[in-house]
Amino acid sequence: MNIPPDAGNGLYGRRALLRSGLAGGAALLTTSAFADTKLRRPEWMQTPGGPMSAAGAPSRFEAHVQRTSIRSQPGTDGSGVSSTPLQYLDGVITPSRLHFERHHSGIPDINPAQHKLYVHGLVDRPLAFDTEALARYPMVSRIQFLECSGNSSALIAPQAADLDCAAIHGLLAVSEWGGVPLSILLEEAGVSPEGKWVVADGADAAVMSRSVPLAKIMDDAIVALYQNGERLRPGNGYPMRLFLPGWEGNASVKWLRSIKVTEQPAMSKEETSKYSDLQTDGSAKLFTFPMGVKSVITSPSPGLQLRGPGLYQVSGLAWSGAGRIKTVEVSADGGQSWAAAQLDDHVLPLCATRFRVAWRYNGAPATIMSRATDESGAVQPTRAAVMRGRAAGSFYHMNPIQTWRISVEGQARNVYV
Repeated sequence: MNIPPDAGNGLYGRRALLRSGLAGGAALLTTSAFADTKLRRPEWMQTPGGPMSAAGAPSRFEAHVQRTSIRSQPGTDGSGVSSTPLQYLDGVITPSRLHFERHHSGIPDINPAQHKLYVHGLVDRPLAFDTEALARYPMVSRIQFLECSGNSSALIAPQAADLDCAAIHGLLAVSEWGGVPLSILLEEAGVSPEGKWVVADGADAAVMSRSVPLAKIMDDAIVALYQNGERLRPGNGYPMRLFLPGWEGNASVKWLRSIKVTEQPAMSKEETSKYSDLQTDGSAKLFTFPMGVKSVITSPSPGLQLRGPGLYQVSGLAWSGAGRIKTVEVSADGGQSWAAAQLDDHVLPLCATRFRVAWRYNGAPATIMSRATDESGAVQPTRAAVMRGRAAGSFYHMNPIQTWRISVEGQARNVYV
């Protein structure tokens, strides 16, 4: 392959990926020679396969692809988090069974026939909706990301933690969300002129509650009933949840029970002592709703070992609460030089985007990282920039550039540069 790299340490960017010569070179380096003169039938071709079932399941050889880093508060088994195994996935859609979860008091077992959504407060006509009633309203479906505001919080540690991609960044997922625009329900209820906020309550034992500006609700909020084409699963809000595209996941209240229109935010513990950003000067940033522009290389990453020198695909995800991803750059020399990555065809608003570059790994130690820019012009910051002015222990809304260090053995580790 005679194509020169686009950046240091053998990194080929978007332009090279579009050239047929690189694709041919990759094939020569990654395929094995076929010399058998007779194809042999393996054992699974010698007898009929297994029966059909009412619900499909992954291959037994993919049993390792599960939610990871499952951890609960002491004394509980349902109040905590589990992470999406980002390093084992491709494309942008997260299978529902692998979508990360965050619970404050376990997963309620809600009978939809006995559950209703109440719209009340500063409205002309208080209303109640069950799932059957909601199904009669106009519905929309959109492919969009959901990210916990505590995602990537491990990066506040003074020393880089020896964790994999899921453990650091796995509180992120992308689904096709289907439901009823909440604006339709509020228009039917008739919002009073004084109404400027809504307070959304969940039907879990914690009665999870968040305040949301009415402007966001009327813009693109939905009462989600479906996820990836099927009814919501209990761990993600069955039978209905609030979904706020591009905003911190905590505000997309699960098991939605009440929408109260108010003049002011509730200033609950979930938006003061929690989910706020304490600064070194003693002030706190409240209601930091949109998630910042961000990216992460998912392959190679810790646990996915490179098997010697050769040509590899570097792949990852980029997303932003401000809209579409515009560009992603990748570096294989610790940020000294960058190559523009190829974005997959479907670059959607408020959705993660898959990016890819080719890398000729020479077997020497290397430092790889990605940097995203969104359509608003915001550029993913360095860790030093994110940490500037942030109080110790203030771990929400972390979106720094992630750095993986590749050893001579081809193993990746989380490092700071």
